[in-house]
Amino acid sequence: MLNTNLSLQNFFQENIIGYINMLQEHPLRLLTLLIDITIVIFLIIKLIKFAKNSRAWQLLKGIMLLIIVTAISGMLELKILNFILNSIMTWGVFALIVIFQPELRRALEQLGTNKFTRFFGIDKDIATKTKEDIYKIIIAAQELSKAKTGALIVIERDIQIKDIIATGIAIDSEVSPQILVNIFVPNTPLHDGAVVISSNKIASAACMLPLANDTDIAKELGTRHRAAIGISKESDAVAIVVSEETGKVSIARDGTLIADVKEEALKKILIKSVVTSRFTNESIEKISKLKTIKMALKNKVKKINNTK
Repeated sequence: MLNTNLSLQNFFQENIIGYINMLQEHPLRLLTLLIDITIVIFLIIKLIKFAKNSRAWQLLKGIMLLIIVTAISGMLELKILNFILNSIMTWGVFALIVIFQPELRRALEQLGTNKFTRFFGIDKDIATKTKEDIYKIIIAAQELSKAKTGALIVIERDIQIKDIIATGIAIDSEVSPQILVNIFVPNTPLHDGAVVISSNKIASAACMLPLANDTDIAKELGTRHRAAIGISKESDAVAIVVSEETGKVSIARDGTLIADVKEEALKKILIKSVVTSRFTNESIEKISKLKTIKMALKNKVKKINNTK
């Protein structure tokens, strides 16, 4: 134990104290240290998230346990156990390469591809992805219309509708025409109620929406249409309705229902409502903020020059 304590003390003095002294002499090294730590933490978090969705997760937990037990056996001077564990760890690296050869090859093949860039959070532009999701929703609406399958799809915009999402069954999947069509198949558990799309995900299905009870709404409108108008009045969400009787597609926004909308018109309305107005406003806000910062910097520079 005495030797272990001495070695730990020497390590602390030579490495930790030495590194701190070096940072004091060269303060710029602190910036590189922070960048280094940030990158390492980011990679560890991403790898843990990636591993949780694969069969490697259980193996990683086993490796961590093995490392901890090896370290403890070394500190307690359990020489035989420590020798065995070190041997296992040495040969274990080669065993891992053999066992996970398909996964390693697939990871190398994905270098530079979309899947790999998504792993590091370098995903598509949010506006582009939203536009693609709208096309998928339109495809689903047209398929449901042809089959005269009743459907109600709500697209969340700036005002969050978490209380509505909570009334349904959590889905949390990528937007897909196949999933949307399948949800509304009659006599299935999720076909009643609405699907809510939030943050480019199918958040929930079988959601309960508030019904509009205005007297000026046409009496022939069914529950789905009243629910679509209701949610568009209580929030800025856009709702797409497919009639079970006629197969006609309607859209509700800002408390108004536009009935019997054709494919091209539906596409224009959704892109204008969900993409153009939203992301154009965000771009304008960002530009104005940048201009304000530039003006503030210019004023500071002028003040410094005047004082000189």
